[in-house]
Amino acid sequence: MANATLSAPQPIQVHRPVPAPAGQGQWSVEAIQALLDKPLMDLLFEAQTVHRQHWPAGDIELATLLSVKTGGCPENCGYCPQAAEFDTGVKADKLMEVDEVVRAAQAAKDAGATRFCMGAAWRAPKDRDIEKVSALIGAVKGLGLQTCATLGMLESHQAQALKDAGLDYYNHNLDTAPEYYTDVVSTRAYQDRLDTLQNVRKAGISVCCGGIVGMGEAPVHRAGLIAQLANLQPYPESVPINSLVRVPGTPLADSEPIDPFDFVRVIAVARITMPKARVRLSAGRQQLGEAVQALCFMAGANSIFYGDKLLVTGNPDVEADVQLLAKLGLNGHRTTTTTLDGHSHSD
Repeated sequence: MANATLSAPQPIQVHRPVPAPAGQGQWSVEAIQALLDKPLMDLLFEAQTVHRQHWPAGDIELATLLSVKTGGCPENCGYCPQAAEFDTGVKADKLMEVDEVVRAAQAAKDAGATRFCMGAAWRAPKDRDIEKVSALIGAVKGLGLQTCATLGMLESHQAQALKDAGLDYYNHNLDTAPEYYTDVVSTRAYQDRLDTLQNVRKAGISVCCGGIVGMGEAPVHRAGLIAQLANLQPYPESVPINSLVRVPGTPLADSEPIDPFDFVRVIAVARITMPKARVRLSAGRQQLGEAVQALCFMAGANSIFYGDKLLVTGNPDVEADVQLLAKLGLNGHRTTTTTLDGHSHSD
C-alpha cells in the first residue's frame, strides 16, 4: 500500500479559477508552465474570471514615469539604453531640480495620472542622493499624487528614509528567471534584487516588481519569472510586464520579438497567480497595437504607463490612450491619496 500511495498522481491545481492566498509559495514553475500552455481562449476566460472577482470591471490605473536622472549607469543590463558602456545615444544628465519635477508631475496629474514614478539611472544611490530624492517625493506628494521611485539597489536605512519622505511604491524588477539572469546582466546578482525588495518591504513601502519578456528567453524562463514574483511573501502590489524595446546599441537589440499572443499569455498568468496585484502594461506597448492591448486588458491588465515617454523610449501618446480606452469602454482609475499634511485628496 505504501508503494501505491507514493506512485499515485498528485492533484494539479492550475485549473482552479482562484489560487490560494499570496505568500504560500504554492506556485511551481511546472504549474505556471501548464497555465501558459493552456488554449488561449480558456486561459483568457480563467484570467478574466479571476480578475472580476478582485477588481471592478473596466478599471484601469493611469501611471506616469519620469526619468529624473538619465544615463551613465554603471550596470550592463543588456536591454537598457542608459548603461554607460553601450553606445545608444543617451547622454548622462544630473538629477533634475525640484521645480522641474513638480511641473512634470502637475502635467501628469492634469492628464489624468494618479501615480507618478521617478526613475534614476543608478546602480545604487548614495545617501546624499536619497536626501535629494526625498525632497522630490515630498513635492510630488504635495500635489496629491501617489509616488513611486526606481533608483537601483537600496540598503535598509535608505528604504526607511524614502518611507519617511512619504514614498508609496518602490519599483525594482526581477527582469527574468534566475536561471536566465546572467544572460542579461553580469554586474549584479539576482540575490541583490531580492535583498532590495526585502529592504523595501521591511520599511513598509509597497512593492512594484515585474519583468521583461522578449529577451531571447525560453518559455520556461517566463514561467520561472512569474513563479519568482507570485511566490514573494507577499507578492507585489504592482506587477509591470514589459515587452523588450529593442534599442540599437544594446546587446539585446537583435532579439527575436515575442509573439504577441505569448505576451498576452504572460499577462493572463500574472493575473491568475497574483489576483490582487495591479498588472501593468509597461514598456513595449507602442509596438503591440490596439488589438493586442485589448487582449491584454481582457487577460487582466489593469494599469498602464500613461504619457509620451517611458524613461528614454517611446510610449503611446496621451490622446491615443484616451481614444483606446474609450473604444474599449474602459475607465481611467482615480485613487484617493494622502499628502504629507495628512489630508486626503481624491483625484
